[in-house]
Amino acid sequence: MNLLILGSGGREHAFAWKLAQSPLCEKLFIAPGNAGTSLCGTNVPIGVNDFEGIANLCRQESVDLVLVGPEEPLVKGIVDFFKADQSLSSIPVIGPSAQGAQLEGSKAFAKKFMVKYNIPTAAYREFNAGNYDEGIPYLEHQNLPIVLKADGLAAGKGVMICQSHLEAISEYELMIQQQKFGDAGKTVVIEEFLDGIECSVFVLSDGENYVVLPEAKDYKRIGMGDTGNNTGGMGAISPVPFADKVFLEKVQERIIEPTINGLQSEGIDYVGFIFIGLIMVKGEPLVIEYNCRMGDPETEVVIPRLKNDFVELLKATGEKRLDSVKLDVDERAACTIMTVSRGYPGAYEKGFEITGLDAPENGSIIFHAGTELKEGKVVTNGGRVLCVTSLSENLQDAVRASKAALKNIDFDGIYYRKDIGYEFE
Repeated sequence: MNLLILGSGGREHAFAWKLAQSPLCEKLFIAPGNAGTSLCGTNVPIGVNDFEGIANLCRQESVDLVLVGPEEPLVKGIVDFFKADQSLSSIPVIGPSAQGAQLEGSKAFAKKFMVKYNIPTAAYREFNAGNYDEGIPYLEHQNLPIVLKADGLAAGKGVMICQSHLEAISEYELMIQQQKFGDAGKTVVIEEFLDGIECSVFVLSDGENYVVLPEAKDYKRIGMGDTGNNTGGMGAISPVPFADKVFLEKVQERIIEPTINGLQSEGIDYVGFIFIGLIMVKGEPLVIEYNCRMGDPETEVVIPRLKNDFVELLKATGEKRLDSVKLDVDERAACTIMTVSRGYPGAYEKGFEITGLDAPENGSIIFHAGTELKEGKVVTNGGRVLCVTSLSENLQDAVRASKAALKNIDFDGIYYRKDIGYEFE
């Protein structure tokens, strides 16, 4: 099969790494890709939102299946675009329609969906310019801290946890009146704060059947001990020690099944990944958010634990026969640690040469995120640069293996957290 991955991050490198291992993979294209994905297939300089460019590539290269990495092209309707074009409609696109992608594209849509189908989540109300004045007294009477979420996609920056009523009202005004997040913040979801421990569960659906992939926990804060600003993710582990059989059975019964059934009841043919961000409060799972794609860096620990042929799994998804697939998961623990550029998640420089990229002797895997090839050298090209994933019999050994491999990798301003998985030591 000729395959196309859309995206350029660590998630897409992990996808490419896994797909390239399959005997079913004849040609693999990544648009636009990075320096790491070029080791697995052919990078093509086409942006993920250039639907016409993507369509032309699929026709020219007889692409048999498209795997969409990031959320933006899904929210913008790439699946609908393919279905509406007779020359493309027979190509399976792994990702939901624009309507299905609203699970991530609109916080308000997701919350209404959860309430309608009795999926446990935090209490909330939504506000916009039309009922702006009602939001201020509502905020004043909420328990602290208060969570404010921009309704739309805000590059991972649209969630504010406010520690005072004054701060909450100020952020509320900035979002709606001052367009702090542009159109994404025209509607604001105000949510109760849930105090617990988080993890994520990943479902792959063919629209009728589904499989549940290994769970993971990522680490969003820039600083050791989960301090400092939020980032796109500084590392991840899988499996998650507290997510035992009893907890995961609750997730299946109270969240996954109602989500799949709810999508079908809404007439949404949801083909692709459903990322369910969870929080455990007093032993009970609640949904913080949905994403319409795999997470990054969670993919970099979930995919290496998957023993199945990934091409066959995606092919079965496109052909609506996931009911015939049995997942085979590596029992070992996986840890990935992300390296970032100096200054991230604020302003940072790029273009620094990266050294030490030879395959680690201990068997760890290097996944590129923000890298590019320049004059024959691999250089930094983003805030999150690359991550190292290791598998071992236990989490502590997996963490140690990733840190050992990272000692050989260097670039100007390199930074990474040395405490991923710290709370489970």
